Amino acid sequence: MNRLARCLLPIATVVVAMQGVRSPQTNPPVERDLVAPPDVKAALRGACYDCHSNQTAWPWYSAVAPASWIIHRDVDVGRKRLNFSSSGDYADDPGTLARKLDEIAQSIAAGDMAPWYYRMLHPGAQLGDVQRRSLLAWVKQERAAQTAFAH
Repeated sequence: MNRLARCLLPIATVVVAMQGVRSPQTNPPVERDLVAPPDVKAALRGACYDCHSNQTAWPWYSAVAPASWIIHRDVDVGRKRLNFSSSGDYADDPGTLARKLDEIAQSIAAGDMAPWYYRMLHPGAQLGDVQRRSLLAWVKQERAAQTAFAH
């Protein structure tokens, strides 16, 4: 066996063994999906829903380790932080809704969502200026409506 084969065989063995460690690609039922104007909903679906909803589109590489481990972790963390498929839960708690709206506005203004590596693989997830302005206006409107309702 030549030297290259002796080096590649252990690597190939590890890569094959990694495929045995799988995370389920689940999309739990949508409880109460976000209610928003069509342009806002479309922007959020394109840029946010894969990690922040129960409507994740699982690409083929999400079944191949080690990429699958990273993707599943990102989806799990994203759903825990903000899940548009259970947004009704936030509406039932005004303090939580206000915090989530503020976090959305901060992420949009900072341009840090979706993460750069996600945008690299999903160019459609990149929010344009019009979409950013639309989303920020929607957040502002929702916050104003919430404030008016609280008084």
